[in-house]
Amino acid sequence: MVVGADVGGGGSSNGSGVVEIDEDLHSRQLAVYGRETMRQLFASNVLISGLNGLGAEIAKNLALAGVKSVTLHDIGNVEMWDLSSNFFLSEDDIGKNRAVACVAKLQELNNAVLIHTLTEELTTEHLSKFQVVVFTDISLDKAFEFDDYCRNHQPPISFIKTEVRGLFGSVFCDFGPEFTVLDVDGEDPRTGIIASITISTDSDNHTIVSCVDDERLDFQDGDLVVFSEVQGMTELNDGKPRTVMCAGPFSFCIEDTSNFGTYTKGGIVTQVKERKILKFKSLRDSIREPGDFPLSDFSKFTRPPLLHFASIALDKFRKEFGRFPGVACGLDAQRFVEFTASINEATIDYKIEDELDENLLRLFASGSKAVLNPMATMFGGIVGQEVVKACSGKFHPLYQFFYFDSVESLPTHQLDPKDLKPLSSRYDAQISVFGSKLQKKLRDANVFVVGSGALGCEFLKNLALMGVSCSRRGKITITDDDVIEKSNLSRQFLFRDWNIGQPKSTVAATAASAINSCLHIDALQNRACLETEHVFHDAFWEGLDVVINALDNVNARMYMDMRCLYFQKPLLESGTLGTKCNTQVVIPHLTENYGASRDPPEKQAPMCTVHSFPHNIDHCLTWARSEFEGLLEKTPKEVNSFLSNPAQYAAVMKKAGDAQARELLDHVCECLEKECCETFDDCITWARLKFEDYFSNRVKQLTFTFPEDAATSMGAPFWSAPKRFPHPLEFSAADSSHIHFIMSASILRAVSFGISIPDWAKDTDNLADAVSKVAVPEFKPKSGVKIETDEKTKNMSSASVDDAAFIEDLLTKLEACAKKLPPRFQMKPIQFEKDDDTNLHMDLIAGLANMRARNYGIPEVDKLKAKFIAGRIIPAIATSTAMATGLVCLELYKVLARWHPIEDYHNTFANLALPMLTISEPVPPTVIKHRDMRWTVWDRWSIKGDITVAELLKWLSDKGLSAYSVSCGTSLLYNTMFPRYKDRLSRKIADVAKEVAKVDIPEYRKHLDVVVACEDDNGNDVDIPLISIYFR
Repeated sequence: MVVGADVGGGGSSNGSGVVEIDEDLHSRQLAVYGRETMRQLFASNVLISGLNGLGAEIAKNLALAGVKSVTLHDIGNVEMWDLSSNFFLSEDDIGKNRAVACVAKLQELNNAVLIHTLTEELTTEHLSKFQVVVFTDISLDKAFEFDDYCRNHQPPISFIKTEVRGLFGSVFCDFGPEFTVLDVDGEDPRTGIIASITISTDSDNHTIVSCVDDERLDFQDGDLVVFSEVQGMTELNDGKPRTVMCAGPFSFCIEDTSNFGTYTKGGIVTQVKERKILKFKSLRDSIREPGDFPLSDFSKFTRPPLLHFASIALDKFRKEFGRFPGVACGLDAQRFVEFTASINEATIDYKIEDELDENLLRLFASGSKAVLNPMATMFGGIVGQEVVKACSGKFHPLYQFFYFDSVESLPTHQLDPKDLKPLSSRYDAQISVFGSKLQKKLRDANVFVVGSGALGCEFLKNLALMGVSCSRRGKITITDDDVIEKSNLSRQFLFRDWNIGQPKSTVAATAASAINSCLHIDALQNRACLETEHVFHDAFWEGLDVVINALDNVNARMYMDMRCLYFQKPLLESGTLGTKCNTQVVIPHLTENYGASRDPPEKQAPMCTVHSFPHNIDHCLTWARSEFEGLLEKTPKEVNSFLSNPAQYAAVMKKAGDAQARELLDHVCECLEKECCETFDDCITWARLKFEDYFSNRVKQLTFTFPEDAATSMGAPFWSAPKRFPHPLEFSAADSSHIHFIMSASILRAVSFGISIPDWAKDTDNLADAVSKVAVPEFKPKSGVKIETDEKTKNMSSASVDDAAFIEDLLTKLEACAKKLPPRFQMKPIQFEKDDDTNLHMDLIAGLANMRARNYGIPEVDKLKAKFIAGRIIPAIATSTAMATGLVCLELYKVLARWHPIEDYHNTFANLALPMLTISEPVPPTVIKHRDMRWTVWDRWSIKGDITVAELLKWLSDKGLSAYSVSCGTSLLYNTMFPRYKDRLSRKIADVAKEVAKVDIPEYRKHLDVVVACEDDNGNDVDIPLISIYFR
């Protein structure tokens, strides 16, 4: 048993009983759960009984999440069989107690979590100190006993029973007679800006609320909403929740408000998140009456009831014979089928009337002893999330059974029973399901894993346990150009705190090799992109069997998709976002490629909205980060460029001669002339004047130019939704947020000028005293000031006929400023770093955003929420990552076995918060037809010979295609529109490409790729494949 402090998880007590959360470590998880849920986790004690691969995966996810304690219970000893799915174990652990053997490596994942062990027979007395108990291998009789005890305990103990049986898995949840779900889906309450409120003329007298079409409302009928800031019909601002009816994309109805005042303008509508009470049934009752089963695959509509009976039959078999059914044992399988049939016959309300699928039941029986790593990983993610729900009430629990199978992962041919026999190896569990022939394919596979973050760590662990690339013929190549940061440690479980600053790929490869010493892996620190194609060259790609993406951005995914298309390699794609995850399988010539269907680009707020007319905190934070980077990074860099070589800098600015160059120079000149700082007091003065400029003067100018009663050119009110009329702030040293802004701004200004920071810089009294001495000039708005209101404007710099003259004048001023500076003076540009809470970066950005929000009457946010938005932090948790990689590895079996039809492959989308899993068949590629030819995006045409442009056109003409344009890369080699290109018809295409496109064709490459635009005989464009000309 391991002993630790009272506060576990990832937090510490501040002395007042409130748990302090390590936000550097848990920032991505906080973005999903929030502080209150995290504190609930830090106070929760969890029991996991059964340390097979599934138990190990659940324990891993809970340790990373940061529960207070995890107690591991197991009375069995480690066998070779366990090494196929429990990554905590090694050959050295064989013969040791399973729970004890896991402790040390589990503890490494999070030293703040208390890890205990129980190695004796479990009794109900053991359960009383836990909030949640999880069982991965328990008889039904014992499960009934423990579940009954948990339900009757006060307060109730949440009970979870889960199993992985070969390619079959199940979960059962009982969180007590009455369980409160505090937040059903974890989404932020939806809001809308009201454009109008009208009374319906229909007899029902409903009130129609219409909102601006900035974003879809996504309200559902029956949702509750509250109103605020409504003018005229002020009765709506009473805080009373009202029911949504007739919900549309941008409007909805509420009850009759004809007795209220007349609506004039304004208003915000906000969804009310309701609690939900769930009344769970006991396991004893649920076995007899399981209710509705969550369905993930609609092609298996009748499967869950059969798997429910099969699970009961397996328990009966083990009870009667004291063992699992034998692998490929016909007699045991027949007994198992008979047990299942008798259970079905004894059922009244849920009886399956159709003939039972005996083949499926035989597969269930044969593989029932095996805990496969991909299944354990997937269910470890699901169950880990259910434990979090039980501890916190955050998200909707499974209610109550969930069954899943992946029999499509089996090879398409009939398996020989001899091929399923154990070989006394660590892969015997997997061999008992898939056979030794597929195991050899796994061992010999050449795999490219791109990315070594959260997904990459899970993939490497899975591949090591599955035995992928564990022969000298096989190899995993993993690449990632990133290094390990503290915030990675809450999900990327192959890393430890002593690895911070080290390359991700190298550390992950070493850790994966420790899981399986036979793993043949090569770790690189190269980004997979156009610039590294000499590293990931043609021969490298041609030797691959499959590519597994573990990426976090669309551009990188698109590049990998392009390369997989070109070399015709299978691609396994996945991604996560908070509790959501998705997977996609891409098979050459069988499915569409990743890039064939893309999400629409994220909507960007217009520049004028961000700069002058914000109406939500995101706009304020976007502006704040832009100002931070302009003041502390971009302008100092420009200053240094000027000071390093004034003549060259001046020449560049004069050559540009535009509004942007003028604005850039203006900032540099302002920085070195009016705003140059020599002492810390100068920095305080600068910060105080910036406050006045940003939050008072600019607002006064804006409201002078556009008064509250201003009208548009069409006569409509200028300040109509979504615009919010702003009010200037008056600085007050008594306002802690004002002083905090001064503190962060002045310190960062001092850093950028290389000024020493006094000890009293963070003392609010001293700062207030220093600020009181700053002389703030009186501001008077000016007439004729142009403020951009056009939402289509991309650049806020306004051009002028005098730009060149202004630039000359500014350069003259700069030269004079430079003479006043100390010799070799350079500023220190500050690059925004969101994950260091001591650097004051987020303090300044949050201060800028919140003061601006205060100007416009927008709700303010704390620094953590500001960090999520301004830092563009992607919410991430270990559970959804685990689920995604488990699902991908179930597809990997199919890819490496080959010859599976498209209906065997699965794309998935899951949301563990709801919970929901949706499985769909991949979409086949679009087929293009021309005459008697057919092709898809996967096809590439090849021409052997060092041919000329004319010969290429003739080759296409013979196919009924008239080529009018030939290009290589971004360069045009030939086009019928340009007469001068006729001279190129007689030249070799390779020579033209070398001359025009500056193509450097390495010696190892025998061909050149060209893109040709063609028409058919009717003048219709025909999208033909890429053409490879083998000129060597």
